[in-house]
Amino acid sequence: MKFLDQAKVYIKSGAGGAGCISFHREKYIEYGGPDGGNGGKGGDVWAEAVNNLNTLIDYRYQQHFKAKTGVHGMGRNRHGAKGADVTLKVPPGTQIYEEDNETLICDLTEEGQRFLIAKGGNGGFGNAHFKTSTNQAPHRANPGLPADERTIWLRLKLIADAGIIGLPNAGKSTFLATVSAAKPKIADYPFTTLHPNLGVARIDGRGLVIADIPGLIEGAHEGVGIGDRFLGHVERTRVLLHLVSGNEEDVAGAYTTVRKEVEAYAEELKDKREVVALSQVDSLSDEELKDKTAALKKVSGGAPLLLSSVAHRGTDDVLRAMIEHIETVRSSEEPEQVDPRWQTSRLDTSRDG
Repeated sequence: MKFLDQAKVYIKSGAGGAGCISFHREKYIEYGGPDGGNGGKGGDVWAEAVNNLNTLIDYRYQQHFKAKTGVHGMGRNRHGAKGADVTLKVPPGTQIYEEDNETLICDLTEEGQRFLIAKGGNGGFGNAHFKTSTNQAPHRANPGLPADERTIWLRLKLIADAGIIGLPNAGKSTFLATVSAAKPKIADYPFTTLHPNLGVARIDGRGLVIADIPGLIEGAHEGVGIGDRFLGHVERTRVLLHLVSGNEEDVAGAYTTVRKEVEAYAEELKDKREVVALSQVDSLSDEELKDKTAALKKVSGGAPLLLSSVAHRGTDDVLRAMIEHIETVRSSEEPEQVDPRWQTSRLDTSRDG
């Protein structure tokens, strides 16, 4: 399955059905009176987070979603039926933006969350509704309210406990393949990873979800290389694993380059917890390892972990370090304040009115 993390979608709710002007006509019944029914409400457009999706690829092939119009009212006091709703099913972690791709409408982070993104028009009243003691035969009915139509953007930010960052060929995909069942593409050329990969790793009976994103290079925040587009997938993580390849001539410069791009992308990533590891150390001599470890320690502010995914060296230490940071962050996090509209949306099944 191809990975797609952004899609532009056109949605339109259903217009309300028109009310009916009708008068009862039956033999032997004099002055039958008005009996025009009300129009039905138009269908709504909802967004719902479902757990069996991890990409927005479905919205590459269908971009237009329209709810059904409410049925018009009819004579004999028959009210029109409500138009059928449309539900956009998206992966947890999907954000929905206005057409400007900047104004956030909602953020669906949990399975089962629903949000009303386009409300159907109410149906119009039939002439039976307007009957009064002084107006026994009203020749009046309301049209249904119009539909709500708009263009929206869907943007997926993967929900993971840890995110892996680093220059291309720093060993990110190899590490993910070693510690989890994920099978990312691995090769010895830059930008082998073209889209994020997710994997579940376990250590000491504890599990964590790890996101591997394409490598960053200098100028990524300006669109150089693949750019910083995929950094959004590590915004929700609790810890970053920063891999610096031992094959780099200047490990300090490699570390600094990635940190600058991360901080240029989003200020909140600057203060996110970070585990620094010198990867591919199996290819270094003892002297090279000592020099590069010292250089990386000086620039990162702490002793880096030593890692060789191929030789399974240091992988457990890295996982344990990430788990400790994740549990520390979890314990300090307060329960999220859920928008009351989302809670109502998840519980309300009638949605009429």
